[in-house]
Order: sequence, then structure tokens, then C-alpha cells
Amino acid sequence: MSVHAGVKSNSSKRQKKQLILYWLREWSSWLLIIPTLLFFFFFAWQPLFSGLVLSFFKTQGFKGVELNGLQNYMDVIQNSVFQQTLINTFLYVFWSLIFGFFVPVIVAIIINEMRHGSSFFRFSVYFPSMVPGIAAALMWMFLFNPGEGGVLNIILDKIGIPAQEWLQNPKMSIILIVLTITWRNFGGATLLYLASLQGVNNELYEAASIDGAGIWRKFRSITLPQIAPMISLMLILQISGVFQVFNEPLIMTEGGPSNASMSLMLQSYFYAFRYFEAGHSLALGVITFVILMILTIYYFKLEKKWEKE
Repeated sequence: MSVHAGVKSNSSKRQKKQLILYWLREWSSWLLIIPTLLFFFFFAWQPLFSGLVLSFFKTQGFKGVELNGLQNYMDVIQNSVFQQTLINTFLYVFWSLIFGFFVPVIVAIIINEMRHGSSFFRFSVYFPSMVPGIAAALMWMFLFNPGEGGVLNIILDKIGIPAQEWLQNPKMSIILIVLTITWRNFGGATLLYLASLQGVNNELYEAASIDGAGIWRKFRSITLPQIAPMISLMLILQISGVFQVFNEPLIMTEGGPSNASMSLMLQSYFYAFRYFEAGHSLALGVITFVILMILTIYYFKLEKKWEKE
């Protein structure tokens, strides 16, 4: 027993000595990491945790005054605006996938096949992403002005088509906002797809050409499988990003008409800074996070199932 205890004690001392030597050897590396850890703690993790806790409190302004359990969540979910807003958010995601998910892939393939002028087109595609979000939303809002002075209505008037309501039409507001988002954001995704395409081995295409493969077969059998990981990543990022859409509906419609373009993040903003109900705002933020987490987990399970099949 004493021999075993002595061996264990020696082992413990040796581990402590190795740990001390490790810290002495790597202290400069940890010194570089500490500022980043502090930044994340004070500006990301601490506000996130504090917001989660405050969502279970009755609030006056931005101060918790009384613990009320899940009441904030019940108030948010039972609100008829939340139900419409949740539907609107899924519509944002649906139309963004229709208009904005495949466009970057197609444009990236076209640019990748260009022999001349590809640099110009890469810059042209990315240029809208350099425009500040608020400025882009204001520009498109002027274009979609429903009055006779709206840019698009002036053009329509020249060709004999009556003025349209555009953003004031509940059936068109989400679609037009998604087009605005797509115009501004698809450039960055295009460059990522282009980088992925340029990493594909050209010998695969040469071998396929020898076998008599056409353009469609090359795309289906070589291009698509090679960029599939990037497509999966961009799908998750796009759904997550569109689920949190905020700037465009705030600037262009303020969630109208009649909440037809209200998003979850915009409703959370209104709770916090228009109605001064921080508890409801934070509860809605937590609900949004849970929905995104469930969708992400479900997607990864489907992806694993597809890979096995």
C-alpha cells in the first residue's frame, strides 16, 4: 500500500512539474490569448448570460425588478403579432433561398469559366457588399417609393404602366426586401464559391472530357460534389442570417404594412426601444436562438443521413 502511495505521489509531483514547465514555456502565447478571452467574456458571453437571466424577470425599462418565471415567454408567444412575425420570418428564409441561394453559385461558375475580364467581374459582383446596409436600404426604399415620384414608378409611367404600391403592398413587401438583401449580400458568397471552384483539380475535368462527359454531367459529377461542403456551410449561414434580418425591414417598411414585413429581430427591437419592455425583448431573442438551434441540429442530422445513403 505504501509503495503504491509513493508511486502515486511521485506521479502527481511529476505532473505538477510538467504543468509548471508548460506554463513557463507557453506564457507568452497565453498572454496573447488573454485579451481575446476578456473581450469575448465582457462583450459576448457576459451580455448573453445576463440577457438570458433577465428574460425571466419582470422589467422596468432595462432593469429586472421581480422574478416572473416564464411569463415573458408566454406573453410573447400568445401575442398575435408574434405568430404573424414567425410566419414572416420563415417567408424571408423561403424567398431568400429562392432568389439568393443559387444565384451566387451560378455567378461563381460563370466567372470561373471566363478567360478574360474575370477580375473586373469579381469586383463588380462584390461592390454591392461594400455599400453600408443602411445606405443600401435607403436607396432601394427610394426606388420602391409608391408615389408618382418613385424611380420605378416613373419608369413604368414612361411605358404606360400604372404606378405600383411596391413596399406598401403586403403581398410584395417581403419579396422586395429579400431582393434588396440578395443584391447586397450575394457578392461575398460568390467569391467564396469562386475560391472553392478554383480549388477543384482540373485533371478531373480533363478525364471527364476524355470519357465524353458534357457540361451538365461535369457539373453534376465533379463540380457539385467538390463544392458541396461550401454549399452546406453557406446554407446554414444564410438561414441564420436571414432569420435575424433587421436593417432592411426597419428602414424600408418599419415592419409594415400591418406587420406584413415584421421580422423577429425587428419585433425584439420594438419591444426594447419602442415599448421599453426589455424582458419581452430578451425572451423573444432566446426563442429565436432556440428555433435556429433546432433547425441547425435537424439539418446536420439530415446531412449525415444523406452522406450515409
